[in-house]
Amino acid sequence: MLSKTLSALPRDTRDTLFLLAVVGWVVAMQVAHIPWWCSALTAGVLVWRTTLALRGLPLPGWPARLGLLVITMVATWATHGTVLGQDAGVTLVVVLLALKTLEMRARRDAFVVFFLAFFTLLTHFFYSQSLLTAAGILIALLGLLTALVNAHMPVGRPSLAQAARIAAGMAAMGAPIMLVLFLLFPRLSPLWGVPGDDRGRSGLSSTMRVGTIAELALDDSIALRLRFEGKPPPQSELYFRGPVLSHFDGVEWRPTRTEFPARLALQSELSVAGEPVRYEVTMEPNRRPWLFLLEAASQAPEVPGMRVRMTSELQWLTDRPIGQLVRYSAISHTTFRHGPLEPALALQDHVALPPGTNPRTLELAQQLRREHGGGPSATPRLVNAVMERLRTGGYVYTLEPGVYGQHTADEFWFDRRQGFCEHIASSFVILMRALDIPARIVTGYQGGELNGVDGYWTVRQRDAHAWAEVWQQGQGWVRVDPTSAVAPGRTGSLQRLSAPEGAFAGAIRNFNPTLAAQLRATWEAINNSWNQWVLNYTQGSQLDLLKNLGFKSPSWTDLATVLIGVVVFVSLLGAAWTLWERQQHDPWLRLLQRARARLAALGLDSADHTPPRELAKRVQQRWGKADAAQRIAQWLLQLEAQRYSRPGAPDTPTLAALQRAFRQLAWPRKESR
Repeated sequence: MLSKTLSALPRDTRDTLFLLAVVGWVVAMQVAHIPWWCSALTAGVLVWRTTLALRGLPLPGWPARLGLLVITMVATWATHGTVLGQDAGVTLVVVLLALKTLEMRARRDAFVVFFLAFFTLLTHFFYSQSLLTAAGILIALLGLLTALVNAHMPVGRPSLAQAARIAAGMAAMGAPIMLVLFLLFPRLSPLWGVPGDDRGRSGLSSTMRVGTIAELALDDSIALRLRFEGKPPPQSELYFRGPVLSHFDGVEWRPTRTEFPARLALQSELSVAGEPVRYEVTMEPNRRPWLFLLEAASQAPEVPGMRVRMTSELQWLTDRPIGQLVRYSAISHTTFRHGPLEPALALQDHVALPPGTNPRTLELAQQLRREHGGGPSATPRLVNAVMERLRTGGYVYTLEPGVYGQHTADEFWFDRRQGFCEHIASSFVILMRALDIPARIVTGYQGGELNGVDGYWTVRQRDAHAWAEVWQQGQGWVRVDPTSAVAPGRTGSLQRLSAPEGAFAGAIRNFNPTLAAQLRATWEAINNSWNQWVLNYTQGSQLDLLKNLGFKSPSWTDLATVLIGVVVFVSLLGAAWTLWERQQHDPWLRLLQRARARLAALGLDSADHTPPRELAKRVQQRWGKADAAQRIAQWLLQLEAQRYSRPGAPDTPTLAALQRAFRQLAWPRKESR
């Protein structure tokens, strides 16, 4: 029905509607990254232009277009504070693409729309390089190529299907070139890659505010993927360390801001034991200079193109925010010890509490000290007593704890008795400090799930976690996860947080949970393969490819040399193939060659460049006015006309008709000498 409706429209209208549909698809992919007014304005302009095309109305004049441009500039400035930069530039490009369709009167104007749409396609990679984004861009690319091919077919009413076939063929012919450039074009940082920005995104933060979250908003997006060499550790030991928070002002936890000189500050003093755990991490961009490693890593991970360092709190940092997918190898030990073994002056920072906060928690600390004693030797007993209180005191792990007030620890220990990991860890550390036990909060990720399709472990943003570290004399910092006392399944394999599902995913899960899980695992495995082989194809991967080709110590100059060699070889091969194909696979030339060979067998030799008209003349000279000679000469003249006459000229035979006539020709006998 749609094809019949389109075919009934004038060609200009049909072509315009198709181009507007493609532009709409290009713009729709940017809706999540542009302001709402930009989406509304662009949609309105495209609908307006569609209405004008369907009704055959004239396009608006320059005052209307200028007014819309001014509105766009003012709105962009109001939204972004500038008309320069990535976000403001993308906003302007999207609107300008839509506005350009309002002055699309000639084919030249359409070409401007084509190339502006191609440029807009590139801007999608500023925000996402996922497999879905690439698939959407591929669809848009084929649509734009189809419209471009159609614009170069001015005669008649060629179908869009014909233009689409030509466009697909062009894309297929360009695919090998794209593959060679992808594999061999040197990736020279910082020229190569999509520039990132330093803005934060969902996930962990460098601070933790307790008491103002009414409901935990779960994020099911992937934070990192892991592939272990050998047997992985138990899920309960998968703690991936992030920011460490030691300073508490009564409302918010922040990293330590010690005033001690560097020589008196706490040192990491990391000591590892047991078998090492070797693994490879593929981490999604987090716009932070944080690397997440399994506790604890004593060796610097191998991060291509970045310098890394470990802080005194065992957090690994890079020299710049991570704005794109990054893959690194690491070695960790799940059995480790770190921190000072004897009391140090800098530990006083980790027992400090703001005055006038959580008075009932302070009273609870005094009660516990009376029951279990005080001093460094009593620390293990006090920790066990608090953990036992969490296990048996009716405390609940919930994702909807309600809004906490000023005294968050008091409300947790005595009133609400419910919360998630942030509430539990914060209340635990506050109580430890009230007991004069140095303690701090560690944030990161805990757990993960194994994808049975590709064997990778997947850690999601919903696996973000907060736990505590308590200092004990003779042992240093000891990990204590108070959430495990309230909800043991949270740090095991029985109870993982799950994000809210959409209607479609929920319907599949209700209908067949196994099928839903398998589909999700398969898709994530496919997406992971895209990340590993495409997005994470770095200069190191290129150099490894050259090593496999026989280079001992390859460099980027070797890459350039191989690339140039491949280009030259392919160019020569293409030229030779074109020449051979024209000589051997041109059906007209093959038919002429058959006639030339037949005449040569009769004693009439000719060169390869002799045209059919000259051959006809020689036949008439050789055999005179014989009927056979006249028919052969006439056939040769028709063969020449079929090749060189004006397209559509009357009485021009088809090549198939000439082939049939050739088989029916009567040839003169060879003269005996």
